[in-house]
Amino acid sequence: MSALAQDPPRRRLAISYAALKRGTLWLLTASSGFALIEPSPYELVFLLAVFVFALTGIRFSQKLLPLAVLLLGYNLGGAFSLIPWLEDPDAVRFTAVSVYLMITAIFIASIMAEDAAGRLETLRKGYLFAAWSAGLAGLLGYFNIAGLGDVFTLYGRASGTFKDPNVLGTFLTLPVVYALQRILTGQSGLVRGLVLLSVPLAALFLTFSRGAWGVLVLAVVMMTVLTFLAAPSAAGRRRILAMSLAALIAVLVALLIALSFESIRAVFEVRASLDQSYDQGVTGRFGNQLRAIPLLLEAPNGFGPLRFRWIFVDDPHNVYVNAFASYGWLGGLSWLGLTAATCVVGWRLVFRRGPTQLHAIAIWSALFVTILQGLQIDTDHWRHFYLMLGLIWGLAAVRPASDTARLGVLTLREFAPSSRA
Repeated sequence: MSALAQDPPRRRLAISYAALKRGTLWLLTASSGFALIEPSPYELVFLLAVFVFALTGIRFSQKLLPLAVLLLGYNLGGAFSLIPWLEDPDAVRFTAVSVYLMITAIFIASIMAEDAAGRLETLRKGYLFAAWSAGLAGLLGYFNIAGLGDVFTLYGRASGTFKDPNVLGTFLTLPVVYALQRILTGQSGLVRGLVLLSVPLAALFLTFSRGAWGVLVLAVVMMTVLTFLAAPSAAGRRRILAMSLAALIAVLVALLIALSFESIRAVFEVRASLDQSYDQGVTGRFGNQLRAIPLLLEAPNGFGPLRFRWIFVDDPHNVYVNAFASYGWLGGLSWLGLTAATCVVGWRLVFRRGPTQLHAIAIWSALFVTILQGLQIDTDHWRHFYLMLGLIWGLAAVRPASDTARLGVLTLREFAPSSRA
């Protein structure tokens, strides 16, 4: 026998296109929690994701045309509104970010056309990693561990790897909702599930963001009700009720322990009040919004990007007012149309049976409440908002009959407690 014949066959490292795409998507959401620098790692990984999917194949469904057209109208309005302010680099940057976020939403929606269940699981795990990273940074900053208070806090509130505690809080909502849903459905045991949501939930609380608190509570209630309605059996519904009660007790105990510390309780009492000085009066947040409406009715091109603060000192803190102020009538009407269309698509999607229904319920619960939150804060430049927007439209465009990939994802035929993925 020759020496060549005696040599054992060499093993080749083979990476499938599907694995490569999933790995890139994991990196995308895993990097989404780092927003202290611009451009952020998310922007760089997004370019990588576009490159990978462009090489290996991506399909654009005609069902995504409403999303694309409405986002395009929104950004065209912004471009027209920008024309008088082209010499202002901040205004140009603001408009460019809007265009970029439009592209991210359309891309995310498009990738759901194939391997939807597997890619959702990958995105969820990456998002959980980002939530733990950002949340842990927020906790280190809030308690000033290793002198990180100046880096990871703002005005005594946890901001983590974000520039704004309010954005960190809403960013952490979806992973907390996901973790609770997996407890309710048996995908995670109670102890394991509570451990997974512990850091994101604690950091969300320490942002002392009233908006984030409200979004979390409403999103959790909405997710629980929808998951209960989607349960395939009486046993599944009983589990949801029992686990809901157990999780609620655990969270309340944790809250009482946190409020036993004077430093935390003092800030909580101030932030929990609905009567904040900057909201009051004609020149407060809501007063400025009302005063802006008559002016915007006479300004087809709006005030211009970031010009609201020039007239009313502060930003509008209302994404719908900001749409007309920064993007003109075309942008404002497009945003209202996008909001209405997304609500129709999202509510239809969560009642559609299939292996991605639980994912749809978790994502839509967080997105729908964030849409409502737009009445009190500007959400038009939140990366995670466009991520959820793209996922909901992408899932709605998937044919139910073709969305059959299991890939370890829980279906609604039964809640399988043995699944611990």
